[in-house]
Amino acid sequence: MTDDLQTMNQNKEARPPRGGNRASEYSYRTSKRIFDLVIGSIAFAFTLPFYPFAMLAIFLESGLPVFVELDRVSEGGIVKVYKFRSMVKNAPEMKRELLQFNERKDGPLFKMTRDPRVTKAGKWLRKLRIDEFPQVINVLQGRLALVGPRPHEPEEVAQYPEKYRVITQARGGLTGLSQVRGASLLPFIRELEFDKEYLEHQSVWLDIVILWKTFVIFFSNPTGV
Repeated sequence: MTDDLQTMNQNKEARPPRGGNRASEYSYRTSKRIFDLVIGSIAFAFTLPFYPFAMLAIFLESGLPVFVELDRVSEGGIVKVYKFRSMVKNAPEMKRELLQFNERKDGPLFKMTRDPRVTKAGKWLRKLRIDEFPQVINVLQGRLALVGPRPHEPEEVAQYPEKYRVITQARGGLTGLSQVRGASLLPFIRELEFDKEYLEHQSVWLDIVILWKTFVIFFSNPTGV
């Protein structure tokens, strides 16, 4: 795993594919960052009132910590992604014991419909997607973007086929093309195909469209993104 991440860092010059010259790419990156800061600030203000209730629910059931920092790959390196803790404290250790019950057979991703690590409060936080609200802080810090490829765990990224490694050089997003086209229901390779497609056609307008679709899906089916 470490060797794979070192290789990604060494190849950082091979940026994600995007049409246009350096000037247009710089303009896009600047516009995207401003977009992330403006919309991210609004999203943070909107989600902040939910923090005390989520923190209290977690604390009353299983104590501290109420937040977790999860390792995810973004821009060729590992970043700490913030979430409200929705699992028991020893969830990483339990995962190794539960791998035999993994319902995903098409790649390195792990999924259990009735994951015993999820707490009672965590079930509600996940159902309403509140557990992911702190990730807006990652956007404001510049570690994630509002829209981008789905950031995966280092162990999962190490198993990406070579043709999709370019995805790991992009800044991961809270939502993306793969999320609005099927999310966790997609086969692993299909998800990577959508993320690569996004990088080849990314624009501020496409980001707006994806955010709008995410907004619609969130309020019609919170579990759908």
